[in-house]
Amino acid sequence: QVQLVESGGGLVQAGGSLRLSCAASGRIFHSYGMGWFRQPPGKEREFVASINSNGGVTQYAGSVKGRATISRDNARNTVYLQMNSLKPEDTAVYVCAAQSRASDSVPLSYPNEYDYWGRGTQVTVSS
Repeated sequence: QVQLVESGGGLVQAGGSLRLSCAASGRIFHSYGMGWFRQPPGKEREFVASINSNGGVTQYAGSVKGRATISRDNARNTVYLQMNSLKPEDTAVYVCAAQSRASDSVPLSYPNEYDYWGRGTQVTVSS
């Protein structure tokens, strides 16, 4: 059983920053590939970023590249998403996702690559 709980969302003005956290519980979280997705209001869930098991390889959606940094602290069973230079179009529910296996390569951007999902944390960026 794997549980993911996101935190760190909130209201921020355009140009500001947030750091989202995903706290995981489970037997083998430390070896899971991890990703962040987001779902803007009225839109489909979209990929944001992913990271491999040891944190050495990352992948970003073009919409956030250069503004987002995904990282992980396996000792704390936590994955982070640092978002800078936030834009109103970043407004969404941000959801943490985990694979059910270790991934030396970076996880792909497709939702079906992930087996566990958090409930999400709301990020609202005002103009």
